[in-house]
Amino acid sequence: MSPPPWASPGGRAWHYGFRAFGGVVLLFLAVPILVVLPLSFNAERYFSYPMPGLSLRWYEHFVSSGSWQRALRNSLVVAVATTCVATPLGTLAAVGLSRPSFPFRALMTGFLISPMIVPSVITAVGMYFFYARIGLTNTVLGLVVAHTTFATPFVVIIVTATLVGFDVNLSRAASSLGARPARAFFTVTLPVILPGVVSGAIFAFITSFDEVVAVVFLAATEQHTLPREMWKGVRENIDPTILAVACVLVAVSVLVLTSMELLRRRVGGLRGWRG
Repeated sequence: MSPPPWASPGGRAWHYGFRAFGGVVLLFLAVPILVVLPLSFNAERYFSYPMPGLSLRWYEHFVSSGSWQRALRNSLVVAVATTCVATPLGTLAAVGLSRPSFPFRALMTGFLISPMIVPSVITAVGMYFFYARIGLTNTVLGLVVAHTTFATPFVVIIVTATLVGFDVNLSRAASSLGARPARAFFTVTLPVILPGVVSGAIFAFITSFDEVVAVVFLAATEQHTLPREMWKGVRENIDPTILAVACVLVAVSVLVLTSMELLRRRVGGLRGWRG
């Protein structure tokens, strides 16, 4: 994008300089991914360049290995369950906090988003001692509850940001026509904030799918997720399969974020057409 024709020389310099700086930052963030992608096709067990040959052996090992497939299955089960729990909880919390009359709104908001602020190690240690007393350690249910704690703040923040532009007169109009609060929410409020809810659900899924700290403290071998298995492969033995898994995770993240952007544009287009 070119600067406006009336921009001053200083404004033009800032325009191009800012974009150049952003490009350098993006390149810096993308370099590790660009390095890992070719190494996942390395024919040797060593993480080094130049590569002696290309091979799909590490992808084949990921598909055929029982431990990696169990970890993938656990990650999907926990992430889907976490998303199904965190999304309605975060949405309802955001709707409640968006009301000006909500008592102690600032205090409750800080409490709900505290898992994003407190270091995850401290939260995981506290969960371990609490779970040990009630028998939730080494269980899938315990992981789902823990991941829901980490994922719900993302839903709350995203849905709250969506509700900023919501016209409360729409809900009042529905109530004046005889709709109960639940029906007014599902027929008026939810369709308007649906892009934010979907975005929050996607972020909840990604947060759970990538979380490793809580799994280290709370899960046994049978409950190991994909990030926990990757951490094990780096810490205990150098397994090149983690490079193939990393590429799969990057591909999944790109696919999910691309789908979210396409959904956002589609919803925006439908709104413009209806308007």
